[in-house]
Amino acid sequence: MNKLVYLSVVVMLIVSSCSSKRSTVLVGKNGETSKTTSSGASKSTGGTSMSGLTYIERYKGVAISEMNQYGIPASIKLAQALLESGNGNSYLAKEANNHFGIKCGGVWNGKSVTRPDDHENDCFRVYDNPEQSFKDHSQFLLRKRYEKLFTLDKDDYKGWAKGLKSAGYATNPRYAELLIDMIDRYELYKYDRAESFVEKERREEVVDHVIEEKIVQEPAVQSEKIKSPVAMRIHEVQLKDTLYAVSKRYNVSIEEIKQLNGLIADDLSVGQLLVISR
Repeated sequence: MNKLVYLSVVVMLIVSSCSSKRSTVLVGKNGETSKTTSSGASKSTGGTSMSGLTYIERYKGVAISEMNQYGIPASIKLAQALLESGNGNSYLAKEANNHFGIKCGGVWNGKSVTRPDDHENDCFRVYDNPEQSFKDHSQFLLRKRYEKLFTLDKDDYKGWAKGLKSAGYATNPRYAELLIDMIDRYELYKYDRAESFVEKERREEVVDHVIEEKIVQEPAVQSEKIKSPVAMRIHEVQLKDTLYAVSKRYNVSIEEIKQLNGLIADDLSVGQLLVISR
């Protein structure tokens, strides 16, 4: 009898142990999935990647600082950086601390590196650290071409996304949607801050002054000589799409798609926008 009781207890402990290690798949409000374990840790899959989250954590500070100074939403800057640097994994990001593809045009007198872009040996800026690249991206946007964007509220990321596309920052007609999708997926909007009427007026005065100074300093420099419009091939995920099917359709490997979009799993959600090439 005692042996029977002992065996029953052992079986119950084994079942309980196995159950506690079993993971549960959760579906978020935007269609992302996450796995949770008994330890309470969670691992994002599909729409958000750990490399993307790590990147955001590292550079959110400088993005917020630039937002407070000039009014570019931190969410917009972070989303653009994620896309243009491939979560910081692009050649320019790793070798030149250049996370936005800014070229040597304008008044640049610093170090540089040549890479094929519009031409075989285009000249790109080399920064001492990534934070300099984030700050220089603000300076690139502080031009007449993007002047109207700075009249938007600094937490209006949707207005900024659409305005960047309208001003010619990117060539793909889905670029604004891609930015908004990225911001919503990573909840980057939580880093944006509203401002009072007085604060906005004060900021706009600073922006106007900087833009007017640039007109004097760089009167003949076109934006394209400093940064080519972002060219991205974008695919919207349909109901029966899989990474394998998308890779075959565009003749791009699954690993390339995952790297371009910061994915760590094969999960996709309907309506998700995937960068296929840039």
